[in-house]
Amino acid sequence: MDSIYKKYFLKIINKYNKGIATEQEIKFLESFDNAFDLQEDLITDENEIYFQDVKSAIKKAVDNRLDLHDKKRLIYFRSALRYAAAAIILLSVSVAIFWVEKHNSRKQENKQIAQEIHPGGNKATLTLSNGSRIVLDDARNGQIAKQSNINITKTAGNQIVYAPTANSAGGNGQLAYQLQNTISTPNGGQYQLILPDGTKVMLNAATSLTYPAAFHGGERLVHLNGEAYFEVAKNKKMPFRVVSGMQTVEVLGTHFNINAYTDEPAVKTTLLEGSVKVSSGTNSVLIVPGEQAVTNINGSDNILKHPVDVDEETAWKNGLFSFQNNDLKYVMRQVARWYDVKVVYVGNLPTERFIGEISRTSNLSDVFKILELNDVHFEVQGKTVIVSAKR
Repeated sequence: MDSIYKKYFLKIINKYNKGIATEQEIKFLESFDNAFDLQEDLITDENEIYFQDVKSAIKKAVDNRLDLHDKKRLIYFRSALRYAAAAIILLSVSVAIFWVEKHNSRKQENKQIAQEIHPGGNKATLTLSNGSRIVLDDARNGQIAKQSNINITKTAGNQIVYAPTANSAGGNGQLAYQLQNTISTPNGGQYQLILPDGTKVMLNAATSLTYPAAFHGGERLVHLNGEAYFEVAKNKKMPFRVVSGMQTVEVLGTHFNINAYTDEPAVKTTLLEGSVKVSSGTNSVLIVPGEQAVTNINGSDNILKHPVDVDEETAWKNGLFSFQNNDLKYVMRQVARWYDVKVVYVGNLPTERFIGEISRTSNLSDVFKILELNDVHFEVQGKTVIVSAKR
């Protein structure tokens, strides 16, 4: 079992043992325990190394919480397998492939087409204030442009860095402030940059960030469309503000994530360190680490805040899809952005919800092998994915 998935699985078992697991997580573990009881051939010589220790941990946790009568009552075949299917998402891709190839064969032609669609990578375009465009994945390392007294450099680690020139002391910061740059990632792209003040930003797929070549005056203002993770350099005299549609986030120096895709129903701001002020219209709220502020994408002034697992909310920057009781269309929006595919839905879709994590380094075919355990069928035609219920 991949260490990332195993760690996540054991985290839920630990919450279950402490009595703080959510209702969904409780069903998740207890139903997976049922699947082992009902599917005697689930553990074989080939996959025992992946399953055995997790199976033992689950059975011990469930047995400690349930008496024999309750345990028998929990065994119901159809629901057990559905929850077990969701649970399999937490296992490594190699285990999931073994399970699916044994229990859910697919047309070889469709598998080959999907196999050709690879995950995204470091891709972005930098648009300078004069309109010139630099394709960053093609650009050589080193200085790629200069804006006023600011050097723009691409590092060997696929990162763009803005830094003052050696002789820029007393230079015209106001002029550089007027030079607006935009870095944009396509579907299937991500990128990192260091802004002129030292703030670090990581952009997810289908995202753009507009910012000045240098910050000047009483604020540091940037505009975001899509999703990005910020580690803001501290400067009490110059608040850092991120504008995303109708929402503004204001900080002095902190770590936070903003999800502001226009095809999502809400803008979500998740705080990891420090504090931030989230404003929409005439309303504003302060959030602390471990909280998320949610504003409506249509511009409503209402702002909600609630506690979240920040590791789950920022899983994308660590190379993971993280699904927390999400519906199929939410899952497919993530898939479409990262694999640069168009999604078409046919007929009545399954209503099952998805829990767990999948590596963003997996080929699309491997992702489908996992998701298809939840009564979903995928057909790939070129760069179009047709989604329907299993027949």
